[in-house]
Amino acid sequence: MKGNLQLIKTLNSLLADELTAINQYMVHSEMCDNWGYAKLHKHFEKRAIDEMKHAEKLIGRILFLEGTPTVSELRKILIGADVTKQLASDRKAEEDAIKAYNEAIVLAGEVKDYATRDLLQGILNEEDAHMDGIEELQDQVGQMTLPVFLTTQVKE
Repeated sequence: MKGNLQLIKTLNSLLADELTAINQYMVHSEMCDNWGYAKLHKHFEKRAIDEMKHAEKLIGRILFLEGTPTVSELRKILIGADVTKQLASDRKAEEDAIKAYNEAIVLAGEVKDYATRDLLQGILNEEDAHMDGIEELQDQVGQMTLPVFLTTQVKE
């Protein structure tokens, strides 16, 4: 099915966001593993896997719309030097993703591609959950202090 060119371009932009997020979260995951924070390692790793699934869905939709997925573009990757900075950079990435998905959903509706709109809505719901998870961790750091929080992240 021949898709709307602007929508395909937007899907490729979202794909670049997802591919960037995968890299950022995997590095954060491995850093936490290296520091001995097993729970944070798993948390970041799961989020990276979620983003991989989003990328897979976007690639599938772009192909269905007879577009060419662009997998060679990445945004600036923001690697945090410590857990607090990791959470802040991940929160920024999720805020940007939520904004971009909301805009893409509007565009999909405007071009009357409701299947793409539904797919994007599903991903947006998962991005909202990611944001909730990041905010939860940031709240815990704020309430417990960073040293106490980190002691809760050592064993799984």
